[in-house]
Amino acid sequence: MKRNAVLVLLCLGVVLGLTSCGAGSGGPSAADAAKLVAEADAELLALSNQAGQAQWIAATYITQDTEAISASLTEKAIQAGVKYAKLAAKFDGVTVPPDVARKLKLLKNGLVVAAPGDPKLSAELTKITSGMEAHYGRAKYCPTADNCQDIGQLGKTFAESRDAAKLLDAWKGWHATAKPIRADYVKYLSLANQGARELGFKDSGAMWRSKYDMEPDAFAKEVDRLWEQVKPLYVSLHAYVRNRLRAQYGEQVVPADGPIPAHLLGNMWAQSWDNLYPILAPPKADPGYDLTEILKARKATAEQMTRMGESMYLSLGFSPLPKTFWERSMLTKPRDREVVCHASAWDVDNVDDLRIKMCIEPTGEDFFTIHHELGHSYYQRAYNKQPFLFRDSANDGFHEAIGDTVQLSMTPEYLVKIGLLKSLPPESADVGVLMKRALEKVAFLPFGLMIDQWRWKVFSGEIKPEQMNATWWELRKKYQGVAAPLARTEEDFDPGAKYHVPASVPYTRYFLAHLLQFQFHRALAEKAGCKQPLYRCSVYGNKEAGKAFEEMLAKGASQPWPETLRLLTGKSEIDATAVVDYFAPLKKWLDEQNAGKPTGW
Repeated sequence: MKRNAVLVLLCLGVVLGLTSCGAGSGGPSAADAAKLVAEADAELLALSNQAGQAQWIAATYITQDTEAISASLTEKAIQAGVKYAKLAAKFDGVTVPPDVARKLKLLKNGLVVAAPGDPKLSAELTKITSGMEAHYGRAKYCPTADNCQDIGQLGKTFAESRDAAKLLDAWKGWHATAKPIRADYVKYLSLANQGARELGFKDSGAMWRSKYDMEPDAFAKEVDRLWEQVKPLYVSLHAYVRNRLRAQYGEQVVPADGPIPAHLLGNMWAQSWDNLYPILAPPKADPGYDLTEILKARKATAEQMTRMGESMYLSLGFSPLPKTFWERSMLTKPRDREVVCHASAWDVDNVDDLRIKMCIEPTGEDFFTIHHELGHSYYQRAYNKQPFLFRDSANDGFHEAIGDTVQLSMTPEYLVKIGLLKSLPPESADVGVLMKRALEKVAFLPFGLMIDQWRWKVFSGEIKPEQMNATWWELRKKYQGVAAPLARTEEDFDPGAKYHVPASVPYTRYFLAHLLQFQFHRALAEKAGCKQPLYRCSVYGNKEAGKAFEEMLAKGASQPWPETLRLLTGKSEIDATAVVDYFAPLKKWLDEQNAGKPTGW
């Protein structure tokens, strides 16, 4: 049976002019492999561009028609990806040049969602995935008939309100919007797993983990190793925050030694806690400025904030964004239609049609976010001379880390240089500056880890459909030390209230990115000759650091990511000690504050 299956797949290669079929066939050759990757490079580029245009319209003009068109073109791209993944697998064991071998590997491991070979099932899967994402984009919580709020508006509630009842209502309302997609998600799991198994993977989770230039199980162990490096820092931060929230809301709301109720952490998903800084700030550590207030006072527009972000990259020696970026990006929320406001960076033609989709508000958070999104844009441009199959990041964590690395250079000194601050805060404010950044970066780490811990287990069947919501909260308690503020049942689908779950976006990349950015920052600071503590270093204006950065980016996916990592950092493995080094003064201070009080949960 296996030999017959191979023969059928090789016969499919005849259509592409790759090999002969039937009696006397000599099997696949190196020449066949080279022809395959050339065909794949051209076809997948064309299909990616078509799907990208349709997806852009579907995200910025949400209608049934745009959703259907996007689903159709996305399905074609997915089917082609599956076809080439199956063909590439037939060259296992064939000796080919290194660049061809790399392309074959990327073809086999390049899918996020593998559609089943059955056209009807493939169409069903793409309809489900497009529908779940569109549902998220349309979702609103309507406490009254004339008061409907989308996630952006609800996000403001979490950022600004400290009314526990109001926060609870917003949390409950938004999480209820995910209930309708629970059944679709179960179907999605089955169909996506079927497609992954047709490619030779155990399940979709194993397929996702196979992309990291190591065996799937080895990668899972690597993630565990990295978490253990930073866990003590997170536990110290968690204990301090819990004590302060207990003082804020009372012992009846926040326990002394248990998980923190998820709705009290300043973010819908409790993934970052920086909105709580005003009530968590260390005494006498006020940096003396509020970036949101500065931007509002200056009436900063979305374009102005974006151009300030561009100026950071220009100072490092990167080229200006193309004219079309400013013509085609969606930087503000339109008044006349529904859109997906979730910030994202696009390269629609995979060359220089760079765009950003974001509903920018004059806030410090959005100012940092636009710098992050531009990191994607400059990475996309840096590798656009590579063959299409190499036009991607070294691994997906790299793509998310680039803009965040730049964010780490957005120090008070940087803000002075670009005119947003008049003078530097005193050194006594250092612990406060570190606290604010830790509430964003360190607080995120276990959340960035647990989403795919949940999905890997759901894909593998370790978590059954009838246990999905309960185990979601078990994992959130295990890693984050947070708990649902209300009783939950399996009628709820709380994972679906986070964009990346209905949109099928792997999430471990964000965990890796939150580690890589500090490793990158440490390497860039060394190249810039910074003699200050790591958290004070900014490479703004340093062309030497920028050149080293761009040289790494230009490699794209052309080689295994450890080799690319070594180019900039001198190391071939991710090293979370840079996070520990960066926050060392804060860790010392936190441990002093937590002395004699419970830690952990």
